[in-house]
Amino acid sequence: TLFRLLDAERLTGIQLTESRAMLPGSSVSGLYFGHADSHYFGVGKIEKDQVADYAVRKGWDLAYAERWLAPILNYDPARMEAAE
Repeated sequence: TLFRLLDAERLTGIQLTESRAMLPGSSVSGLYFGHADSHYFGVGKIEKDQVADYAVRKGWDLAYAERWLAPILNYDPARMEAAE
């Protein structure tokens, strides 16, 4: 393999397991490519019922959950409060 050809184990102290995992685990690295027009791991906007359910599961009040989830809310909490 290229790993052996490069004598990487001796030069770096990194070993490959039979399943090709790297040891020690902190030696894992990768190549990451990005593009300004790309959208990675996009999360859709969420509705109030989803936020309310999440708040209950976390033990938070609704306003606190809305504050932390503000970037992905599909509604404006201030407008909804004014309309109620």
